[in-house]
Amino acid sequence: MQYKIPLFKLNFDGKEAKAAYDTINSGWISMGPKCAELEEMFTSMLHAKYSVATTNCTSALHICAVVCGFGPGDEVLCPSLTFAASANSIRYTGAKPVFCDIVGPEHINIDPKDIEAKITPRTKGIVVVHLAGFPAMMDEIMNIAKRHDLKVIEDACHGPLSEYKGKKLGTIGDCAAFSFFSNKNISTGEGGMFVTNNQQMAEEAQLLRSHGMTTMSFQRASGHATNYDIVALGYNYRLDDIRSSIAIEQIKKLRPDLEKRQAVREKYIHGLSSIEDLIIPFAGYKEFVSNYIIPVILSTGTKERRDRIRELLSNVGIQTSIHYPAIHRFSIYEDGIKLPQTEYVSDHEFTLPMYASLTDDEIGYICENVRKAIHETK
Repeated sequence: MQYKIPLFKLNFDGKEAKAAYDTINSGWISMGPKCAELEEMFTSMLHAKYSVATTNCTSALHICAVVCGFGPGDEVLCPSLTFAASANSIRYTGAKPVFCDIVGPEHINIDPKDIEAKITPRTKGIVVVHLAGFPAMMDEIMNIAKRHDLKVIEDACHGPLSEYKGKKLGTIGDCAAFSFFSNKNISTGEGGMFVTNNQQMAEEAQLLRSHGMTTMSFQRASGHATNYDIVALGYNYRLDDIRSSIAIEQIKKLRPDLEKRQAVREKYIHGLSSIEDLIIPFAGYKEFVSNYIIPVILSTGTKERRDRIRELLSNVGIQTSIHYPAIHRFSIYEDGIKLPQTEYVSDHEFTLPMYASLTDDEIGYICENVRKAIHETK
């Protein structure tokens, strides 16, 4: 279906196409100099110490889980209101994801109180997801982690350049993962980044990213090495230079794009805040954030009402989505656990279009039709 206003738009122009073309013409398209350039740029952008590019955010999360030492018999606390990769990456190691509730509709990130309540002698870590690019309560979470000697992984796939008390998301915990999926703030189709300030974790991540090999193909082709050893059981999680070159161009545009998204969000809040039965999570947050998506939540009604509202918006050409179906309800993870706040939000949330080029007229059109749909479904 062709929507009048889609959920997102790529922030691409001829620069990405030229970067990919130039990389292809360079004669080196697998992981090489462009990947190294991207890693340096990412490290500088976040004021971090180490960045390791990967095939996608899921592989970066898996590497996070491995370098944090998770394994069979361990428990790792994480939210259920997130994409399945946040939990899957824990399970890849043989550890068990233990789902925690969120704070509530106004703050839809993991609840530190539920984290503390669910710690057992088997708990080894916490995976924090910064939903929509807005920070979880990191001071409280890091204090809990310190008291219980737990590793903290930041799933920052929604939050490049988002800030929490002056720190960039992805630099607060032990390690972090970012996404370059097609609809993310930095888009290469597929791609991701592992980030840490811990040298040992970074070195292990570099090995795990490429089969545990001590030297890479580009180093050997450039004459900087003639052979290699394999010193760890690694994976093929390499990011190629074509996608790396696209990511470089995307990062050059990132700050201006996010500043425009900030203005779009302010206009949304102005247009939506007077609508009855509607909650805008993080409405009062003042620090700089990525505004990856704009979720809104019904304060009354049912899941069926939410779905009807989405249908009415679709009928007038406005694309919406859901972020997210709760993971603990999926067949593979269902075990009878109840997470009241997560379940409420999962049933009552819908996501509105968000991208930098949304016009005032388009935002007004969306807000007015949300108002009409909510009134019509009372």
